[in-house]
Amino acid sequence: MVNQKYLDKAEVLIEALPYIQRFNRKIVVVKYGGSAMLDEELKRNVIKDVVLLKLVGFKPIIVHGGGKEISRWVGKVGMEAKFVNGLRVTDKDTMEIAEMVLGKVNNELVTLVQSLGIKAVGISGKDGGLLQCQKKLSGGEDIGYVGDITKVDPQVLYDLLEKDFLPIVFPVGYDENFDTYNINADDAACAIAEAVKAEKLAFLSDIEGVYKDQNDPETLISELHVNEAESLISDGYVGGGMIPKLQNCIDAIENGVNRVHILDGRIPHSLLLEIFTNKGIGTAILREDGEKYYNEHA
Repeated sequence: MVNQKYLDKAEVLIEALPYIQRFNRKIVVVKYGGSAMLDEELKRNVIKDVVLLKLVGFKPIIVHGGGKEISRWVGKVGMEAKFVNGLRVTDKDTMEIAEMVLGKVNNELVTLVQSLGIKAVGISGKDGGLLQCQKKLSGGEDIGYVGDITKVDPQVLYDLLEKDFLPIVFPVGYDENFDTYNINADDAACAIAEAVKAEKLAFLSDIEGVYKDQNDPETLISELHVNEAESLISDGYVGGGMIPKLQNCIDAIENGVNRVHILDGRIPHSLLLEIFTNKGIGTAILREDGEKYYNEHA
């Protein structure tokens, strides 16, 4: 008698097959951030997931931040991190540290991908003119070298994907005077996903997904259309930090991305579970005409 454990494994592979077929040769943008960046085992799991996506025929692009690491280094050099309306005030010295730290994080991720047998290239938004921006004001207040993206030139990403590299992007761009700016990683991932018309954009962060009731874990929503997401915001079901994240998801869908996923990066292999299983594990947001294909009763 074949061990049930092995039969279960075969079931999982069969369940994954239609998703592998559906997304073969499609671009998937993964925004990687939160606690999953700080824990070495979780970091390795996330990178393994992305490598597997590449090996089964997807074209992944990783966009990562490094806010917690930047704060750590700002503290290390005796400076104090300042925030206005949740945005880091970035003077020239802080910008220099941010770019250095993001480059360091980027190199570590590239090394990790390469150790798993996949060719990766780390780039910033300045490379190939990928991310051009202007100064972002917070409630009318100047917060320094923090940028709003004005233009994305994805050619460098297309070139890397065509040569079978996995691009890993850190969110630093420049303005028309070629001054360097720090860009919110969620914003960068959205803008890049829109520019390359990604099939999927996945946010890995420290939240499980979108809830109808924040205090009730049973109310996690597996799938919702854009208009349902807008209603959740306008009806006050979501608040705080979830509003800009959900708004980013809505903007991405309205600008050509097919599906957006919000996932908990602290759950090992959440990316694979969301993309390759019928039920999914986080929240998927889709276009008005998008087909809901998770089985709600699975």
